[in-house]
Amino acid sequence: MVLPNPFSGTKRKKTEVDALAVLNALPDPLVVIDDEGHICMTNPAGEEFFGLSSKKLLRMSLNEMVPFDSPLLGLVEQVRLIGDYVSEYAVDLGTPKTGIKNVNLQVSQLYGTSNVIVQIEERTIAAKMDRQLTHRGAARSVTAMAIMLAHEVKNPLSGIRGSAQLLEMNASDADRALTRLICDETDRICALVDRMEAFSDDRPIDRDAVNIHEVLEHVRRVAEAGFGRKITFRENYDPSLPFVYGNRDQLVQVLLNLVKNAVEAAPEDGGEVTLSTAYRHGIRLAVPGAQEKVQLPLEVGVEDNGSGIPDEMLPHIYDPFVTTKAGGSGLGLALVAKIVGDHGGIVEFESSEVGCKVLIRLPVYNFMKTDME
Repeated sequence: MVLPNPFSGTKRKKTEVDALAVLNALPDPLVVIDDEGHICMTNPAGEEFFGLSSKKLLRMSLNEMVPFDSPLLGLVEQVRLIGDYVSEYAVDLGTPKTGIKNVNLQVSQLYGTSNVIVQIEERTIAAKMDRQLTHRGAARSVTAMAIMLAHEVKNPLSGIRGSAQLLEMNASDADRALTRLICDETDRICALVDRMEAFSDDRPIDRDAVNIHEVLEHVRRVAEAGFGRKITFRENYDPSLPFVYGNRDQLVQVLLNLVKNAVEAAPEDGGEVTLSTAYRHGIRLAVPGAQEKVQLPLEVGVEDNGSGIPDEMLPHIYDPFVTTKAGGSGLGLALVAKIVGDHGGIVEFESSEVGCKVLIRLPVYNFMKTDME
């Protein structure tokens, strides 16, 4: 016996979609240019990008928005001629209000009209997404190297130092200087290996509720009493920030490292370092092995007013032994990457000609979840 299908012959309910609501929900700035070059439509992301309300934007022409030599004007004209769409990547788009931003542009003609749609993607956001997990891979590479060095380098170094000490006992004054040089250099290499052994510790960290503002104030006091005596420190904190789920001592180590880097990057005269916190909704990270994405709403920033990081250095900023500082080991940021990664967080950089800002994104302490664990 075949039972009748109760759903056969039923029609699917038609869902009405509000096109304007879809436009407003887009995260990328979008503007529509009419045949006279005036802006006739934009979305909230476009208002935020240009720093103007929609009412002001709709009274302006594209020529008023961007310089006369802007590549955007050429792309709009090109689309009007070919009646199709064009894409341009890594374009410096400048406006009098926002300054120059590096963006990706997609310009297309609105079907059936002479209007042109301009979609803007800020490359800073795209680059962040591409680099979000870079620090995790770098930390894993350093961990493997640390394990190898601890086993394969320290033992021979001990033998070399011991032999140099034996030679020093019967050496002349001139030769004694050479044996002392050998001892000093082996001590220096051992100290470097000791620093790298921190990367080979893969035990779960002991975490609890941490007030990140107390950590930042402790780091600031340490810096002001020592390496940051000549620097002006500024704070831009969100006082309503919840607790971080982390290890206080390790977070102090991370932020001391970042503040020291910021102090060294800041100019000698008028050097400033800004410490900031914020709560960012919607920041989630897919972690390998985890079924759900990790929420990372807590943002901690360390910003200097130095000359920024060279573009060619950015892809390698977490790599071990890569540094712009004379005499630096290049392990500081790699260690920061490991510790933040152990906390389930991410590290991001925003560099420009007027300074560099390091952002750490961390999880919130969940009282209910941790109590159940």
